[in-house]
Amino acid sequence: MKPTTQLDEAYWRRRYETNQTGWDTGAITPPLREYFDQLGPADHRQILIPGAGRAYEAEYLHKKGFTNVFVADIALEALQALQQRVPDFPATHLLLEDFFKLQPTAVVDMLVEQTFFCALDPALRPAYAEQCFHLLRPGGILVGLLFETDFGDSSEPPFGGTRQEYQSYFEPYFNFVHFETAYNSLRPRQGKELFICLKRKAAV
Repeated sequence: MKPTTQLDEAYWRRRYETNQTGWDTGAITPPLREYFDQLGPADHRQILIPGAGRAYEAEYLHKKGFTNVFVADIALEALQALQQRVPDFPATHLLLEDFFKLQPTAVVDMLVEQTFFCALDPALRPAYAEQCFHLLRPGGILVGLLFETDFGDSSEPPFGGTRQEYQSYFEPYFNFVHFETAYNSLRPRQGKELFICLKRKAAV
């Protein structure tokens, strides 16, 4: 389904201002929490969470001691929410930027996906996979959740899809470490989420 509304900064700021944030679970979701708990001792790896929203994932990693966590969002309200909850989160790590305009660096160690992909115009999905490739270092990890469900004919996010569709976007750029239905999703999302862990190829 093609969006009938432009999903730009004004759209997302309006969603926050009117509290139309049905995607917001109020805390980190169990699949990512359990994955982060398996990372071992906190270190200085560079972690980027694009389209982070209120960024509960960044808060969790920060409190675990990871010092190089960055969040990016085009809605100021989303970044302010993190700043208010976690006053000691580095202000310089809050990026008020469009993910697709971030300059390719090939230095990010991990990209975290949580309800950003499903909020994009589906036409941008191939560009999302390519941008992830350009931001991650060779061998870097893209980890997170994709909705493996059909939301019907909605003209506004979230937008669903199938694992076969998603594979076609990521296969040119990533090796698949894990790509299966999440076993530990929140109850309303059980059976509807794909947990992904993809390793960036050295070259394409």
